[in-house]
Amino acid sequence: MEKTIITSGKTIDLAIESALTQLGLDRDSVSVMVLQQAKTGFLGFGAQPAKVQVTYEAPDPIVEKVPEKPKSALGSASRSKPKAAAPVKKPEPKPEMPKAEPVKAEAPKAAPAPKAEKKPEAPKPPKAPKPEKKAEAPKPPKVPKPEKKVEAPKEYTPAEAGSVEEKIEVFIKGLLEHMDSKAVPHCWKADGSTYKVDLVGDDLGYLIGRRGDTLDAIQHLANYAVNRDVEGHIRINVDAESYREKREDSLRRYARKKAQQVLKARRRTTLEPMNAYERHVIHAALQDMENITTHSTGVEPNRRVVIEYVR
Repeated sequence: MEKTIITSGKTIDLAIESALTQLGLDRDSVSVMVLQQAKTGFLGFGAQPAKVQVTYEAPDPIVEKVPEKPKSALGSASRSKPKAAAPVKKPEPKPEMPKAEPVKAEAPKAAPAPKAEKKPEAPKPPKAPKPEKKAEAPKPPKVPKPEKKVEAPKEYTPAEAGSVEEKIEVFIKGLLEHMDSKAVPHCWKADGSTYKVDLVGDDLGYLIGRRGDTLDAIQHLANYAVNRDVEGHIRINVDAESYREKREDSLRRYARKKAQQVLKARRRTTLEPMNAYERHVIHAALQDMENITTHSTGVEPNRRVVIEYVR
């Protein structure tokens, strides 16, 4: 059974400790309810101790049963004497009469109810004839897909002995051999002082490099080496698998997309680092776009194109 005890102290903890000391129990064996918080008062006046009510489980008290005193048999016998019993006459057996069997009266069976006559069914309306299927229009004949045009391999004119084209091919071929590449360079004069070189062979991705870095390096070395042995100044453009053309298309799309974002936000944006050739492609692609201007910033090799909004 549950019992409670109320104790007080300067603090709630001291009041609980006082209760536990009195009961001889630990903190987990009781439940505590705070009745009054401790108050310090003002200058010692009005101070009140903390009061708590501690509830704990106490064992039920054992009630001892008091045995009843046995009644004295002699006393009861002396007080009441038994009377002599009168002789009991046995009744004579009566002759048994035969029991009549009860006759079960059968209940008259109910006459079967007459069956209800079926009502004549109403004639079903005739089914409407199904509409005839419309004749399907003949499907148009499938137009055969145009076959992909297989580009015929380019035909290159052999360079003349002692020409600038031959010097360019000889230099680049020796450079490719040092790079363990079996690609073959083909050079021709485009216009003015510009010469173009196509690298033909397998595994040209190795010669193109990441974003054309390796191709740019081959082109730079060829321009530096050949210009020392020729009169005037020539420009050599080295390409492989039309990478330059594909890269230019990709840069133009990229430039237009970034320019549209600048027009929408009316804030400038700075593109990733590019070489001089790629920056030139960006400038040319956006030079005629309204409210857009471009300029380059930074130092090589981290020079970038800035696209800016102007009114």
